[in-house]
Amino acid sequence: MSNGERNRWARAGLSRLMEPNDLTGLALVAVAGAEEAFRLVAGHTGPAPAAERQAVAELLADGSATKAEHRLDAGLQRWRPRAADCAPARDLETMRRLGGGLLVPEDPGWPEQFDALGLSAPLCLWWRGRTGPESLPGVRDLMAIVGSRDATEYGRHVTAELAARVVASGVTVVSGGAYGIDARAHESALSVESRDLGAPGPATPGASDECPAPRTIAVMAGGLDRFYPAGNEELLRRVAADGALIAEVPPGTAPTRWRFLQRNRLIAGLCAATVVAEARWRSGALTTARRAAEMGREVGAVPGSVFSANSAGCHRLLREGSAVAVTDAAEALELLGERRGHAEQATSGAAAREHASARQHDGLDIQDLLLLDALPVRTASTPDKLATVAGLGIGAVLGGLSRLEDRGLARRVGQGWQRGGD
Repeated sequence: MSNGERNRWARAGLSRLMEPNDLTGLALVAVAGAEEAFRLVAGHTGPAPAAERQAVAELLADGSATKAEHRLDAGLQRWRPRAADCAPARDLETMRRLGGGLLVPEDPGWPEQFDALGLSAPLCLWWRGRTGPESLPGVRDLMAIVGSRDATEYGRHVTAELAARVVASGVTVVSGGAYGIDARAHESALSVESRDLGAPGPATPGASDECPAPRTIAVMAGGLDRFYPAGNEELLRRVAADGALIAEVPPGTAPTRWRFLQRNRLIAGLCAATVVAEARWRSGALTTARRAAEMGREVGAVPGSVFSANSAGCHRLLREGSAVAVTDAAEALELLGERRGHAEQATSGAAAREHASARQHDGLDIQDLLLLDALPVRTASTPDKLATVAGLGIGAVLGGLSRLEDRGLARRVGQGWQRGGD
């Protein structure tokens, strides 16, 4: 096995052992390399070597990761219970059979724009579809269009107009494959006929007449062996047939609340611009927009009625100065800057109406959120099993179950636990 194959194998395995954006794991890979990190987790017992512990601690000390759960030994306690189910060869073969594969940072087609995520850049990208790594558009040819799942007719109409005209200009639309705004963005992008595609900007690297740039790409929160949500299966099959589905988790991985939240940073990091078409005050789409703004990417928001709760999130972004107003496709394309020619951008504010009370799970820390996602709804699961599913140590699970029970989010059933009110 060549060095490149060993690295690919290791990153595939680590993507199963570690949750997305596990800073401790990403720090270990940064200081020791993927192969050594995989060996330390899956093929080593006992505490981590002192040199690795010190290097990881120093790297994390440069950022905000200072809690006890970010120590390397705590990370090993989270990851090792998953080692029994770690089979990189199986996962790679599964994706090969599905017409996809694995992209790693050392590959020529790796999106260099992920460098802006710093330590939070993904370990790898699993992909499925027509568009292989060599044909992924450059960052200036990618625009994210995101928003709430419970879209209004206004939001769906605006999204359809934006996506279709952006794609007709030669830009690929990126979204998350969910219901509502995401689905409408993908559908509208796919409705643009190949003969209608223009190319005002520079040619997309890797694209050709035989393999044109994809009209749309979906970034998923779960494994690509299944289409989620099930109601969008036909749509997601069409997205894969035209372009690609991508994810940072291996096949067989269920989408969870934590994985959805972390998926948003990939959408933001992949694209030169993000447009929020319609979003409530607390919508996850605002997370995508803020991550994009943190990286210095352009962010736009479509204003709506000041009486519409579904547009309160867009108005919030505008009022905070995180986004500029986008009212048509031309203004959306201006966000791509030099690719389309610079145009003067005017920021616009709107009155924001605070909406929705905090949900029960708001305010949970990362470990309790992972544990909540691991709790079954109908059956009961033991703490040991929950530790494996959530990727947490048994101490964190026992403490977390007590806190979730206090909130009514978990309840004891016999010798096990299941989800309470959510």
